[in-house]
Amino acid sequence: MTSEITLFVNPTAGRGRGARAAQPAASALRDAGFSVRTILGEDADDALRRARDAVTEGTGALIAVGGDGLMSLALQAVAGTPTPLGVVAVGTGNDFARALELPIRDPAAAGRVVADALKGGPVREIDLGRVGDRWFGSVLASGFDSRVNDRGNRMRWVGGRFKYDLAILAELAAFKPITYRISLDNGPAHEIEATLIAVGNGTAYGGGMRICADAVMDDGLFDVTVVGECSRTTLLKVFPQVYRGTHLSHPVVSVHRVSSITLEAAGITAYADGEPLGGLPLTATCVPRAVRVLGAASPARSTGD
Repeated sequence: MTSEITLFVNPTAGRGRGARAAQPAASALRDAGFSVRTILGEDADDALRRARDAVTEGTGALIAVGGDGLMSLALQAVAGTPTPLGVVAVGTGNDFARALELPIRDPAAAGRVVADALKGGPVREIDLGRVGDRWFGSVLASGFDSRVNDRGNRMRWVGGRFKYDLAILAELAAFKPITYRISLDNGPAHEIEATLIAVGNGTAYGGGMRICADAVMDDGLFDVTVVGECSRTTLLKVFPQVYRGTHLSHPVVSVHRVSSITLEAAGITAYADGEPLGGLPLTATCVPRAVRVLGAASPARSTGD
């Protein structure tokens, strides 16, 4: 492992926390003996180009300092390569880091975790989802949830989880079930009426909404959560349960574990890791062991009787 590593920084993450977080994270890494280089981008495309160049040039690790949006960019650079990913989660949602039980909003601690992993500590190989040439680590949203994301992104005057709570209330006023065509593991397509379909490599989106609460990030499978056709009243009862993950036992909710899924629906934009992915139709595939995450310990697994 080369001693030179790269900090990939979003200075605007978490209302400026990204810029402030870079220094304590870098200090922790330098104190551990690593040479740290920092890259920023003028925009998302420029940032991704710089991150990919660092990976191509053989950096020892790419350390993403920001929120889930920057983690998504970092995944595009390191997925399918031997370069490990470090996570310094200082954004608003931090769902990727939370699913891997990594430090949140503590950049010095996150830097120490990365340094320890580079010196022989835990490194976890996790799966990623792939749609065309785009990778995602947490959840692909389609339906009511993606419409909430659309609306939330337009709400510039409020931030954080409260923004999405407001967006949920606003979308309920226009709520109606969506007609999907869905194919699991290249099987026959069938039509269903549903409120939303979420494809989970990880467990959560939207800053702790555990829509795919039982997803495991290295089992080679997606957890696909389908919230079926339901009334506004039922949706109001079910949706708050998403924060605890208890919605999965509700009669209108079903879960499928698959390695690939094709979704079709008119007028629906998909989001992956909180970033717009494009309109349906699309096919998402789970790619096993697509990235190595520094400091993420593998969960204990039951061996049975």
